[in-house]
Amino acid sequence: MPPDAIARFRHDGHVLLRAVASPAEIAAYRPAILTARDRYGAEVTPLAQRDTYGRAFLKGMNLWPKDGMVRRFVLARRFAKLAADLLGVAGVRIYHDQALLKEPGGGLTPWHQDQHYWPLATDHTLTLWMPLVEATPDMGTLHFASGSHRDGYLGDLPISDASEARFESFIRERGYTRTPATALSAGDATFHYGWTLHGAPANTSPRTREVMTIIWFADGTRVGPLDNANRRRDRDRWLPGLEPGDLAATELNPLVYRA
Repeated sequence: MPPDAIARFRHDGHVLLRAVASPAEIAAYRPAILTARDRYGAEVTPLAQRDTYGRAFLKGMNLWPKDGMVRRFVLARRFAKLAADLLGVAGVRIYHDQALLKEPGGGLTPWHQDQHYWPLATDHTLTLWMPLVEATPDMGTLHFASGSHRDGYLGDLPISDASEARFESFIRERGYTRTPATALSAGDATFHYGWTLHGAPANTSPRTREVMTIIWFADGTRVGPLDNANRRRDRDRWLPGLEPGDLAATELNPLVYRA
């Protein structure tokens, strides 16, 4: 961990760490991640027929329970320790993973808050976003509204044209610093809080942007309000059988790291 990374993460709501995984590690795990995504989450709707959300990226969600190699990657204690250190908590559990591919011609990813989707009663949530290939801004790497995490939940605005317009206005009104999309090598990673406003440009390059993400939350977190349709669906998928107030800990949420 670079000496100032934790302070920058907590101040800005996001941080970029270089070489979190080595080229050899990415070379070993990339084929397994892409194969699992194709097997368990391939999109068949033509790009032109998808809505804004569908054009933003192709998903493969929660691949770790389905593939042994992906499991080793997602449940890596080394990654989870970075998450715990950034959050300042003793332990973290998995919420879910996502493989996110943005095709050539794929649209922008509108401004949004990840935690709009998560029924978790904590501010201690974090996403790792790691490209599996060399990724340039014209492929759609992430941009952030630095400091926006301090405003907490900003309302029922899932990824959409509406979230892009509303949060664009919000960022201007609040005067947040915009941290632009930047070039990332395979194995670099950005980390951001669940409340941090972020998005990504369209992919105007001829190459697919291949990214793997992992989401963690602090051990001891309880299930929060099921106050929008996406949180209710997420509860059913990733916290099955639990109700608000229950400890967020099922077989899908293993404790990956504890100090």
